[in-house]
Amino acid sequence: MTRLGEYFMNKSLNKANISRKTGIKTSRLSHLSRKESAKLTAEELHLIALAIDVKPTEILSELYGHLKLKC
Repeated sequence: MTRLGEYFMNKSLNKANISRKTGIKTSRLSHLSRKESAKLTAEELHLIALAIDVKPTEILSELYGHLKLKC
């Protein structure tokens, strides 16, 4: 499961509802939730945030907050 899949699960989000609101196919949402190789686009992130009524930065922090610079 990807970090996005974990986010959906932890928030008890329904992919079918997100799909209906965003126009993103449920198969794409499932792919983003299961496959690490799937890359979330900025457009998809923004639409998902609108659909679940959160700021895109909340999702970004949850998904990528673990990343650090190589200094």
